[in-house]
Amino acid sequence: MKPSLQLKLSQHLALTPQLQQSIKLLQLSTLELNQEIEKILLENPMIERDEPEANLGSSRVEAPGPAAPAGSEAAHEQEQEQARESDQRERDPDREFDFSGDGGDWQGSGSGQRDDDDDTDFQDLQATATTLRDHLDAQIALTPLSDRDRALTRFMIEALDDDGYLSQALEDLLPLLPPELEVDVDDLKIALRHIQSLDPCGIGAADIGECLGLQLRTLAPSRERELALAIVAEHLELLAARDFLKLKRALRCTDDELREAHALILDLNPRPGARFAQSDIRYVVPDVIVRKVRNSWVVSLNPDAMPKLRINQLYAQILRDNRGASGSLSNHLQEARWLIKNVQQRFDTIQRVSQAIVDRQRQFFDYGDVAMRPLTLREIAEQLELHESTVSRVTTQKYMATPRGIFEFKHFFGSHVATDTGGAASSTAIRALIRQLVAAEDKKKPLSDAKIAELLGQQGIVVARRTIAKYRESLDIPPVSLRKTI
Repeated sequence: MKPSLQLKLSQHLALTPQLQQSIKLLQLSTLELNQEIEKILLENPMIERDEPEANLGSSRVEAPGPAAPAGSEAAHEQEQEQARESDQRERDPDREFDFSGDGGDWQGSGSGQRDDDDDTDFQDLQATATTLRDHLDAQIALTPLSDRDRALTRFMIEALDDDGYLSQALEDLLPLLPPELEVDVDDLKIALRHIQSLDPCGIGAADIGECLGLQLRTLAPSRERELALAIVAEHLELLAARDFLKLKRALRCTDDELREAHALILDLNPRPGARFAQSDIRYVVPDVIVRKVRNSWVVSLNPDAMPKLRINQLYAQILRDNRGASGSLSNHLQEARWLIKNVQQRFDTIQRVSQAIVDRQRQFFDYGDVAMRPLTLREIAEQLELHESTVSRVTTQKYMATPRGIFEFKHFFGSHVATDTGGAASSTAIRALIRQLVAAEDKKKPLSDAKIAELLGQQGIVVARRTIAKYRESLDIPPVSLRKTI
């Protein structure tokens, strides 16, 4: 063995930092994109958000006033006024949609200006959420109770779950209280009755039967109420199984009486505390907007979803004045140009892909889900001459606002089912047809999965019974036995 030199020729794919950034930005959602840009803005002084009036010189003409002599008091006041106006522009949330680079602009479709008449303050729409415990405590504060009973009632309120149920036995709650209070089970029962008298009705029940019973007892006495009380106390399993024949035998009632008792129960709330639960609400900002223009569906970028970026001209001028200098500032300038170009390319690609989707699914926009056609990522990729992975990144966590609602791009892609004519039907369209058939069925004789498959077969759509069951479950439609009514 001895050292030697060898010449070898090979090919390999290397991703440049610019290409890596482009791929990364493409797959980010709108929220993630803004978070990534905020991070870059903190690290790179060469890039900044575009000011609202930075590029409005051509749209607004003002008569120039006389310039104050340099160094005079008037000139100093002018400088202060300009600084205040500049600061006001930085705080102004109304901006035009415009990417500005070092000497070049990119103007996107749409306008980011808000209506001057729209004075909605979205902060005013954020109401402070009231929890179930806060709601009950406020009522207890107005109830004439002794200090001891009020304290025990508030202790019991803390034991309720988010739905308003008391899942723990009273005996299990006693060890949690200080022994010197000398509290027994009867004291807790009294506190529990106080809770069950509060709003919302049904609070403090141990199970769903007791919860529904508490609500029924607030209604006026009637034959139907007595039947409903008997059902929730003793026959909830039969009601859940829709075994109305056994219910009639057990209750010794007629069809009409059972129907009215059932209607009373359906009007009750099995989760009285749920409306106070803190829900995780996620707001979606659509990336594109779909509108009908002269009988054609046109996609435009949503200006509210787009960051407005430009090169910081102050630092750019410093670099131009020191052309021979090199260092981090020059690198920051190059990275800033990359970012502006990649963000522009991201939205260009999103618009191209979304327009291609809309063109393929134009029947959906005209007629709804029943007209959805089968579509794959590969079809869009081949049409736009993009890689399939690129289309996959574009369609993930990207949304379009349409007259029919807001949809994720992936909503328009789906598998297909063969038809008798040799064509194909989209799984989304089949789900819509199943929903229509179930909505129009006779509730006394609901359609079985096999019958639904038969009805679809009559329309030329060949679907197996197990496929119908899978689609039905995905639509949260219960099976035929649970859809039957009297």
